[in-house]
Amino acid sequence: MSLNLISDPWIPVRCADGSRRVIAPWQMAEPGIEMPDWPRPDLNVACLELLIGLVYLADPPANVEDWDRRSAPDPARLREKLAAFAPAFNLLGEGPLFLQDLEPLTGEANPPDMLFIDSAGANTARNNADLMVHRDRYPALDPALAAMSLYTFQAFAPSGGAGNRTSMRGGGPLVTLVDPGQGLWPLVWANVPCGQPAGAEDLPWMRATRVSDKGLETLPPEGALFGPEAFFGMPRRLRLVGDATHVTGVIQKPWGTDYALWKHPLSPYYRMKPGTEWLPKHPRAGRFGYRNWLGILAREAKSEVAELSQSLRDWGQRRGGGAVIVAGWAMDNMKPRDFTLSVEPFLDLEPEAEDRLVALILGAEAAGVALRGALEPVLAEGEAREAEREAFFTATEVRFAAHLAALRAGADPREAWLRDLQVQALTQFDALAVPGIDQRETDQIERIVAARKFMALAFAGYGKQGRAIFDALLLPVPEKKGKAA
Repeated sequence: MSLNLISDPWIPVRCADGSRRVIAPWQMAEPGIEMPDWPRPDLNVACLELLIGLVYLADPPANVEDWDRRSAPDPARLREKLAAFAPAFNLLGEGPLFLQDLEPLTGEANPPDMLFIDSAGANTARNNADLMVHRDRYPALDPALAAMSLYTFQAFAPSGGAGNRTSMRGGGPLVTLVDPGQGLWPLVWANVPCGQPAGAEDLPWMRATRVSDKGLETLPPEGALFGPEAFFGMPRRLRLVGDATHVTGVIQKPWGTDYALWKHPLSPYYRMKPGTEWLPKHPRAGRFGYRNWLGILAREAKSEVAELSQSLRDWGQRRGGGAVIVAGWAMDNMKPRDFTLSVEPFLDLEPEAEDRLVALILGAEAAGVALRGALEPVLAEGEAREAEREAFFTATEVRFAAHLAALRAGADPREAWLRDLQVQALTQFDALAVPGIDQRETDQIERIVAARKFMALAFAGYGKQGRAIFDALLLPVPEKKGKAA
C-alpha cells in the first residue's frame, strides 16, 4: 500500500455537472470542479486549507498585482511547481512521511478512530462516557481517508492529555474562507497569501521533531507572522500503521511541537487588551448568525482587540464580493460540542455603512439583554432565558438581512431596526407571559405587567437598558419628560 499526496489522485471532488471524481492536487485548477467531497464537513474544510497551503508552499503570488495576473487557472504550471515536493508527501513507507514524526515511533497503536475529533478517547471509552462522542466507527481507513483525517487532526488538534499538544490555533479553531462562488480553483486562489515559494526542507516532518517536553516553543519565521508551516503544523507526534490495503492504527508519543505567536492566515484573532498576545478565535456552539459577525466578518467596535483573518482582509484589497465559509469545532476543552459550518456574505461596506452595521449588531445585543431581563418573572434564570435570547436573534435574522441590503444601497436602517427589535421582543415576551396569566398569583401578575412596561420603555430610550440600546445603535437618547421618564 502506498500513496503519494502530490502525484497520485486521492481527493474526492464534486463537479459542476453533478458528477464525482478523484483528483490529484494539481487538478484543482481544472475547470468544472466545485468542492471537495469527503464524507465529513470537517474533512472538507480541512481539505480546502490543505489545497490553499500547497499553493502557498509551491507557487504563491508575490503581491496583489501578481495575484490578479495569475487568477486564471493553469493546471500544467501547478503540476510542475508541486512535483518538486512529491518526495516529501508519501503517506506510508520508508523515509520522511507526511505529517508524521521523522523518528519511527514504537509502542502500542491506537485505533485510527483517534484521528477524528469527535471520537472517544481511551479514557472516555473505558469509563463508558461516550454520549456525545463516538467510539469504534473507523477500525481501518483507506489511505486517502487516512491522509485527510491526519491532516485535519494536526490542523485542528484539541487538548489530548499530558503532553499532547493542540494545533497552533488551539483545539477546533474558527476558519473563514473567501468563496467567490465560481468553483474550486477561484476559492483556493482567493485565499492564498502572498509570499515566496518554499522548499521541502521547510516542512516540519523533514527534520527531527522539535520536542517540547522542556518548554521549547516554536516561533514563526523571523520578521513574519507565519510561514508554510502554518498550513502543515505538527503539534502531535504520530506514526501511521497499516497492512496491505488500509491504515489500521496510529502510534502517538507526547510533546510534539508547541507553537507560539503564530497567526494563521485563515483564522480571525482577538486579544484581551491592546499590546497583549493575539489569540485565535473559536466558534461557540449553536447556529452561526449575524450576532456572531463582529470580529469574524465585520470589524469589532474596538478594532485594536480583534482582527479579521488575513484571507478576508486580503480579499477586500484583491476583488471583494462573494461569500465567506465559516467553520470550526466548538470545543469544551477536550470535548467537541458542535461543528459550525455556515456560508455568510462578504461585507464590503464603506466605512460609514460598516459603522452602522456594527451598531445594528450591538443594538440587537442590547435588546436581547433587555428581553432576557424582562423574562425574570416568567422564566427561571439560566438556560431557559438564554434559549429565548437565542430565539430572538434567530427570529430577527430575515429583517437584519433586509437592513444589510439597505445599508449597501446607502440607506440608514437603524430606526427601522429599532422598531423590528421592539416588535420581536414584545411579541416573544407576550407569547410566554400572557397564556394562563389569569391563573397566576396576583403579585406575579404585577411583576409581569411591570416587566413588560419597563421593557417597552427601554425601546423608547428610557432607563439604563434604554440608554444601552440607543447608545449601541448610535441614536440620540430621547429627552426625559418629567417623572414618567
